[in-house]
Amino acid sequence: MYSDSDLDSAVAAGALTPASAAALRAYVSRARQSPMVDEEQFRLITGFNDIFVSIAGILFLTGCAWAGGSVTPWLGAALVAVSSWGMAEYFTAKRRMALPSIIFLLAFVGGVFAAFGTFLVPDGAVVENDRVGAALLALSAAIAVGGAWLHWRRFMVPITIAAGAAAAAGMLFLLLLVANPDAEKIMMPIILAAGLRIFAFAMRWDISDRERITRRSDVAFWLHLLAAPMIVHPIFVMLGLTAGDASVGVAGVVLAIYLALGAVALIIDRRALMVSALAYVLAAMGALFKEFGAVSLNVAITALVIGSALLLLSAFWHDVRTWLVQMLPEGVQTLLPVTQSAIPQPAS
Repeated sequence: MYSDSDLDSAVAAGALTPASAAALRAYVSRARQSPMVDEEQFRLITGFNDIFVSIAGILFLTGCAWAGGSVTPWLGAALVAVSSWGMAEYFTAKRRMALPSIIFLLAFVGGVFAAFGTFLVPDGAVVENDRVGAALLALSAAIAVGGAWLHWRRFMVPITIAAGAAAAAGMLFLLLLVANPDAEKIMMPIILAAGLRIFAFAMRWDISDRERITRRSDVAFWLHLLAAPMIVHPIFVMLGLTAGDASVGVAGVVLAIYLALGAVALIIDRRALMVSALAYVLAAMGALFKEFGAVSLNVAITALVIGSALLLLSAFWHDVRTWLVQMLPEGVQTLLPVTQSAIPQPAS
């Protein structure tokens, strides 16, 4: 199995011409009766060796954290960060293994944040002024953002941008706590605003690769995966769904929001929004069926209804998306991923 990044590497190495790679992509699109852009591909594993190396790497990093942490917490985190970078030099830069690269990147960014966080606020001690502690942790998050940038410049693992964005969002939240200790009361709207900003950032990467044949599409995928829960969760928390307030009215609003999110997901051809909101929709649907008397079967009926709807949408995803996109202004259509109707058909 070969991914788009493998084809790009083959073109860069001279093993394939750009025309041959484009012809192969077009052939696969026609064979699957859908454009490759609609498949929303991303590279996770290329073989069982990815899993083997990942398990070994996690065990090694666990040993580093344990051994260093027995001396002092920041040393354990620092060893994790340094070891993650060292392993990435081989398994990412040379072997180009997908899953280990993701794990080592996350371990590196997390290790940098934990190392500086535990060093500046040792043993999780509560300082006399909580705002000082928040400021120090914000500084640690800023350093983690810088570490993610350096990692991106060296290895260019697609998830790196999302990891850096997550660290930047954490830094923003901490700085808000420094400026206003009561910011926790308005944290949900702040998280929503940050999620929308990351979503807009993801769209910038998507727009730059409408056919989704370069690494930029993979970067956008991880950014959408980060933005989706940051958008969805605050909305449903503010509706009171997580507090058990699943009345018929709230359930109806939840379903309406899910339909709107589904339309957005179809238009931009990203499924992360729908997946992130799925748990809330299941709860809302269960409340609706329970309200109408189907108490004993509400879970089964909910699963059947939602599962059937999603399966149908998956089967007709390309057709429904083409219909929706064609309703938009032409200027907007030119910014979106290509639709099935835009794929050249083979001559008869």
